[in-house]
Amino acid sequence: MVGMSGGVDSSVAAWLLHEQGLEVEGLFMKNWEEDDDEEYCAAAIDLEDARQVCERIGIHLHTVNFSSEYWDRVFQYFLDEYQAGRTPNPDVICNREIKFRAFLDHALDLDTDYIATGHYARCEASSSDTSLRKAHDRQKDQSYFLHTLEQDQLQKSLFPLGGIDKSKVREIAKAQAFKVHDKKDSTGICFIGERKFRDFLKQYLPAKPGPILSPEGEALGTHEGAMFYTIGQRQGLGIGGQAHLPEGAWYVADKDIESNTLHVVQGKQHPALFHSRVFTQTIHWISGGPPSDMKNLVAKIRYRQPDQDCSIRQCEDSRYEVSFAEPQWAVAPGQSVVFYKQDRCLGGGIIIGREA
Repeated sequence: MVGMSGGVDSSVAAWLLHEQGLEVEGLFMKNWEEDDDEEYCAAAIDLEDARQVCERIGIHLHTVNFSSEYWDRVFQYFLDEYQAGRTPNPDVICNREIKFRAFLDHALDLDTDYIATGHYARCEASSSDTSLRKAHDRQKDQSYFLHTLEQDQLQKSLFPLGGIDKSKVREIAKAQAFKVHDKKDSTGICFIGERKFRDFLKQYLPAKPGPILSPEGEALGTHEGAMFYTIGQRQGLGIGGQAHLPEGAWYVADKDIESNTLHVVQGKQHPALFHSRVFTQTIHWISGGPPSDMKNLVAKIRYRQPDQDCSIRQCEDSRYEVSFAEPQWAVAPGQSVVFYKQDRCLGGGIIIGREA
């Protein structure tokens, strides 16, 4: 059962499996309907695109509505994290709870052996476990977003695109006359899409204006609610052109939710934007346990970031401290730190704190 999104990646994933001689069916998930309108409701278009691809391949397309599961398991978490002052990554939670749980459970109920998606990643089975590996196309690798998967989820999952480049995927789609061969990649919030982000959040979290302060404590302006901003953010602060201060862009360095205060600094290289240590409460290890060597790893604190040398140690209060060889820019609590050994994704945890 292939998760069909109506995009080029899942379309080619389905075609590749069909060409291998497997019995393939598709499933289209609708997961958001709270504010569907002409401007933002792309689900109908995506469903039609998925249907056309399945018809061309010659496979059956199922449809299912996981809107309730998405709200309870993903979107409520998303809102709670923002309200707490953190910056969540909905794609990570969406993969864990919807694509590889709700979808997997539904597919197994339909007597399916495996699910498949258009993710750029690879699975590698051994006698001891199934490992998650980076995709051949490192620019598109999505293992970062899959680091919370369990062994039973990986063992039932196929990633047909893991060994080919994105450019090749589009070539295949064009050769098969898929209308979606040049369709723009989806961006924005998982299953919700591109939005005017702050306006979208205001529908669920009321605006609460407060002060924007310089490192010296000077009030530079007013924000719409500290929860709406993320560490390292430059756009949308509305504090440019301070006549009595040197010219230069301002960046969010910290935010205090209790006092509803936004702290900003001037210049992308300001020391307050860099931290060498981050902390997580727990770490999910894909293999079921930590690696034997916790001192010679690499990690990412955001998608597409180059691998960063690091080591891990468990603190006395049961937290984990991740120490980086080089200070990391704009570490945002709520985001994931994901660990690798060469091309193997070991797992990761949610950042709860940082220190210089």
